[in-house]
Amino acid sequence: MRKALRWLLALMVFLGTLSTAGAATAADATGGTDVDIKDRLLAIPGISLIQEKPYDGYRYFVLNYTQPIDHRHPSKGTFQQRITVLHKDVSRPTVFYTSGYNVSTNPGRREPTQIVDGNQVSLEYRFFTPSRPDPADWTKLDIWQAASDQHRVFEALKPLYTGNWLATGGSKGGMTATYYERFYPRDMDGVVAYVAPNDVVNKEDSAYDRFFENVGTKECRDRLNAVQREALVRRAPLEKKYEAYAAANGLTFTTVGGLDRAYEAVVLDYVWGFWQYSLLSDCDKIPANAARATDDEIWTSIDTISGFSAYADQGLETYTPYYYQAGTQLGAPTIHFPHIEKGLIRYGYQPPRNFVPRSIPMRWQPAVMRDVDTWVRHRAHHMLFVYGQNDPWGSERFRLGAGARDSYVFTAPGLNHGANVAGLVPDQKALATARILEWAGVASPAVQANPSAAKPLARYDAKLDRADVEREPVLRP
Repeated sequence: MRKALRWLLALMVFLGTLSTAGAATAADATGGTDVDIKDRLLAIPGISLIQEKPYDGYRYFVLNYTQPIDHRHPSKGTFQQRITVLHKDVSRPTVFYTSGYNVSTNPGRREPTQIVDGNQVSLEYRFFTPSRPDPADWTKLDIWQAASDQHRVFEALKPLYTGNWLATGGSKGGMTATYYERFYPRDMDGVVAYVAPNDVVNKEDSAYDRFFENVGTKECRDRLNAVQREALVRRAPLEKKYEAYAAANGLTFTTVGGLDRAYEAVVLDYVWGFWQYSLLSDCDKIPANAARATDDEIWTSIDTISGFSAYADQGLETYTPYYYQAGTQLGAPTIHFPHIEKGLIRYGYQPPRNFVPRSIPMRWQPAVMRDVDTWVRHRAHHMLFVYGQNDPWGSERFRLGAGARDSYVFTAPGLNHGANVAGLVPDQKALATARILEWAGVASPAVQANPSAAKPLARYDAKLDRADVEREPVLRP
């Protein structure tokens, strides 16, 4: 009996030694704590280095990650998707950020990253170049495929960054973070979605019309409406100016169907673009008397806010993936212009189909946004939505139903498409900050007991922390 016990004990020690050795080997494979973080990242299958950029207090890497073109059929080819890693410490929480467009290759810290003093992984949205399969099968550009991109990146990095993870993004990035949570609700410990539109019924857009009837002040609305109308009244001379501008800058208009269509699209974006990116205080920059303004003054005001290059082929090309998604799943707004006579408007708000080359087929899928909306209303958990009071994209927003748990929708007074937690009223700002800290697993006992004590854990860094609006040429979220 004693021999048997001694033999069993020896066997347990031996097996324990093997287990420890195996664990050490596994740790070395992903990079133990004594291995440089770059080596640990590059040890992950599918990750390769593009470049490393220095930044005090962090390591910053621009990387490629090998992704399946079709997550349902991974054997049907791969493409390289860019990601960036702003590394602080593997023991800190990680914020997973996407703009829904291209990824910036310069170090930057989003608001939740500053709040939790964590790492940040940023992802380029599939089909935005260079993260585009070649050849491009556009049917593989949908919100589920994109969410699956995020899921694979998370699964690859989670063994290294073992703390809590939060998903975040602004505008289309906020939509992206929401869709990711809908399809992979077990990945993230929380979601912070900024100014995320939610176009559930694409043909019903009266909420936008109501917004433009009431936003700001009557004086400001009248100024903007007058300039917009005047640009259509003076269509002939201003289009001659546009022709010269296009020739000087090598602009063409094949996709949209001609300079006249592009001109009207830019002009009709004007009022929307102002409220998306400007504040009420900026109304002083708008010509006070449009009828007496010179052609150059009207042109400059429209160009400054809308941008006359936006609907040229060269301006549209970068955003083809967005317009494709807007015309197949996301939806796009349509508004009316009661201050403009019908005879001055030839095309109205044009559909996304007009901004995508005809060589790319598109098919509208009406059930997709309704599915996400229903899920958020009834299943949202640890989700925070932040909107700006004067942002037109917030007219159709995500809302919470009885099934939502520990989730919130807040509106920052007076703010635009750059609304953030810092711009909320004090009690909501404290609560939002406290919940973000709690979801990230770094809330102190004092914050847990009293949310009003919540503050960002990292100091503001003027170069690293981006408080500016994520500006995309209008009309894009």
